[in-house]
Amino acid sequence: MTDVTDGVLHTLFRSEQGGHEQVVLCQDRASGLKAVIAIHSTALGPALGGTRFYPYASEEEAVLDALNLSRGMSYKNALAGLEHGGGKAVIIGDPELVKTEELLLAYGRMVASLGGRYVTACDVGTYVADMDVVARECRWTTGRSPENGGAGDSSVLTAFGVFQGMRASAQHMWGDPTLRGRTVGVAGVGKVGHYLVEHLVQDGAEVVVTDVREESVRRVTDKFPQVRVVADTDALIRTEGLDVYAPCALGGALDDDTVPVLTAKVVCGAANNQLAHPGVEKDLAERGILYAPDYVVNAGGVIQVADELHGFDFDRCKAKATKIFDTTLAIFARAKEDGIPPAAAADRIAEQRMADAHRA
Repeated sequence: MTDVTDGVLHTLFRSEQGGHEQVVLCQDRASGLKAVIAIHSTALGPALGGTRFYPYASEEEAVLDALNLSRGMSYKNALAGLEHGGGKAVIIGDPELVKTEELLLAYGRMVASLGGRYVTACDVGTYVADMDVVARECRWTTGRSPENGGAGDSSVLTAFGVFQGMRASAQHMWGDPTLRGRTVGVAGVGKVGHYLVEHLVQDGAEVVVTDVREESVRRVTDKFPQVRVVADTDALIRTEGLDVYAPCALGGALDDDTVPVLTAKVVCGAANNQLAHPGVEKDLAERGILYAPDYVVNAGGVIQVADELHGFDFDRCKAKATKIFDTTLAIFARAKEDGIPPAAAADRIAEQRMADAHRA
C-alpha cells in the first residue's frame, strides 16, 4: 500500500476530518466513468452536494478531494438551515476530453443505486445540461434546467449569498453593511465571480479582478469597463489599498505564502475549502484579517438546489439566502465571545446542529 493510499484511509477512518458514513468507488468501463461518491453525514437528512468533474493527478487525490468536499457540505448545509446532510461526488478526467452522454448516464445510474442517500447537483466541470442527462437515470438530481423541472443555474444565488456575507463582514469590520468606496479584489470571474462583480459594482465598490481565462475577464470588462484587471492572483493579493479579497476559483487560496502578503483586511469569497490547512485561520486572525468562512457565505447555491426538490420558488430561495448576512454576523459574534477564529466558531455551530439531530 502506498503512502498516499494510507493517507486516504487515515483521513477516512482515523483523522478528525474523517467520520464519513460511506464512500463509493464507481466504475463503468464501457463509458470510461471513474467516480467517487462520498457521504459524510445524513444526520439532518439525505446527503446533498455537487458533482465535480476534474482531471485529478491520481485516484487517491480524487478520493481525498471527495472526502474533504463532502465534509464541507455537511457543515454548509447545517449552517444554511437545510434538512440535508453532506455529500460530494467527483468524476475523474478532463471534462473537455472525456465527458459524454454515455458517461453521464452511467454516473446517474451509480447515484440512483444509493436509493436517495445522496442527492447530486452541479459543481466545477459540470453544468445544468449535464444534470439534465444525469436526471434521465436518477431522480435524486438537482440543478436541472427549468425546461426539465429544475431551477437552472445556481451561480446566481451563490453570488448573492457571498455578497450578503461580504456585507456582514463590512458591518463587523467597519460598522457599515456596504462595500461602497471599498476596493474588492475578485480572483476568478467565471460561474459565480462575474455575478458577484455585478453586485459589487451596483453597491458602489471599486473592483479589481483576475482570471486564468481571458474570455471570463473580457465578459466582465465589456459589461463594466471601470473594473480593473491584474495579471494574476499573486498580483491581486498584493494590490495596494485592497479592502476585501474574494477567492472565487478553486480551493487552497489561503496558505502560508499568501497570508503574509495579503493586503486586504477581509477575506470573503465563493471558493470552497479556501484554507489550505487548519492553522491558516489563526494566521489570518493574528494579522487582523477577518475571514468569512467559505462554506457559510457560498451556501446560496445549495439553498437553491435543495429547494428544487420541493418545487422551486426563486423568491423563497432568495429570502433564505439573504439570511446568510445574519448567520455570518452570528458567527463573528460567537468567535469574539469564545476567543476563537470565525472558522472554528462556524464549525462549532454546525457541529452542534448535527449533534442535536443525532440525539433527536
